[in-house]
Amino acid sequence: MSKDEIETTPESDAYEGAPHPRHATRLIGHAGAEMEMLEAYREGRLAPAWLICGLEGIGKATLAWRFARFVLGNPDPAAPSVRQARDLSTPPNNPAARQLVALSHPDFALLRRTWNSDSDKFRQDIRVEDIRAGLHRFHLSAAFGGWRIVILDSADDLNRTGANALLKMIEEPPPRALILVVSHRPGLLPATIRSRCRRLRLDPLPPQDIAAVVKGLGPWSERGDAAIAAAAARADGSVREALRRLDPEGEGLRALIEKTLASLPKGDSRSISKLAEAVGGRDAGDAFNTLNVALYDWLAARCREPSSPTRLEAIADLWDRIREATRETETLNLDRKFHVLALFQEISERARAF
Repeated sequence: MSKDEIETTPESDAYEGAPHPRHATRLIGHAGAEMEMLEAYREGRLAPAWLICGLEGIGKATLAWRFARFVLGNPDPAAPSVRQARDLSTPPNNPAARQLVALSHPDFALLRRTWNSDSDKFRQDIRVEDIRAGLHRFHLSAAFGGWRIVILDSADDLNRTGANALLKMIEEPPPRALILVVSHRPGLLPATIRSRCRRLRLDPLPPQDIAAVVKGLGPWSERGDAAIAAAAARADGSVREALRRLDPEGEGLRALIEKTLASLPKGDSRSISKLAEAVGGRDAGDAFNTLNVALYDWLAARCREPSSPTRLEAIADLWDRIREATRETETLNLDRKFHVLALFQEISERARAF
């Protein structure tokens, strides 16, 4: 992909209006997780696959890119630069760092949902052909004789075929191969993948850290200290959620979503209708995605409540049904308004079993 294509093509692993995580030069919070990766690298006990998990928008991808830059920029774990390092920071002028920013490093691949120019939207899943093409990097000799690295962001977007392709590589990784798997909801991944990765869970960020991140995101800092602090306090530990709340349109949508979800399982018909109108428009793709994330988070919260195996199975079935219906609506370009109305009716009926 050329530089112009990278700069103009939408990226599924970036929040609209914010820099992509590969551009981040610092990591706020998660010092313990960062040190765990650094110590594993320089002590020669680096797992070939890492599952970096936690809430959406707390810095998982930023940490993955930071680690990739460090390893590719310092391919010898015994080098003084690694032995003396206090964190995973890498000078921006490091050749590997520059190549990663340009997505041109020959020993690196990024796996994510791609943009479909025909439908003018992101594909619903990470295509298995993209998974295989990215993982093929491990079958080639390293261009610089060092490590070969793949970042998967996020594993939540894998379908079954893609997950199987990933599992095969994780089970039989070649030497000096590193797979960094980002996941917002690791419980949805196949147990076989989870068991073969070194798991690194990142905690939600405190409001002061969220505010510090937002102030470093260019135009978002212009919203003012008071607005940023208020959004950070209500962001549930997520920078992405704070950005949504700082969006004038997103704040009203979020309040409507929260009100609608709070009315379940009975469901407030007026709120559901307003929500269907809000996300049903042709240009309401971001609003539709915000609703989908909120639904998954609502179900995840139900899983954390005292549960029986039967109840957990019912929640998992509903999760699969929501994902299937959403994928079908997006793939076939169906009426989003009708989708939301039908979906909340089904949720209301099934949630009574919770």
